Amino acid sequence: MSAEDVLVPGWPPPKGYSNGRVGTGRMLHVGGQIGWNPQGVFATGFVAQFAQALDNVIAVVKAAGGTIEDLADMTVYVTDMQAYRDTRKELGAAWRERLGKHFPAMALVAVTALFEPAALVEIQAVAYLGES
Repeated sequence: MSAEDVLVPGWPPPKGYSNGRVGTGRMLHVGGQIGWNPQGVFATGFVAQFAQALDNVIAVVKAAGGTIEDLADMTVYVTDMQAYRDTRKELGAAWRERLGKHFPAMALVAVTALFEPAALVEIQAVAYLGES
């Protein structure tokens, strides 16, 4: 792991995210990944698109020689905040299936639209590669 949590004294521990992470090694910026597969076919539904977007982020990190533990920062853009709220349990299961209990520093942002009209979720990330 080349990034580690920053814990603020006196603050309650974050659940499902990190307030901050510090890293060493090569920095990888993962461009916004959406919920389509390598053939450009979108997954059906909000949770499925979230899971596919996570898979795509992980694929970029692995292609650069990293692991999921190298993910330090993630911004999730959604076109429907209520869908996110309504499916938090399912989203959590998709997260744990892919990232276990690894939580980057995160932000969740509602947007009116994404470039691809069928996209419901887009995830941008930063990872630190190459140091243990």
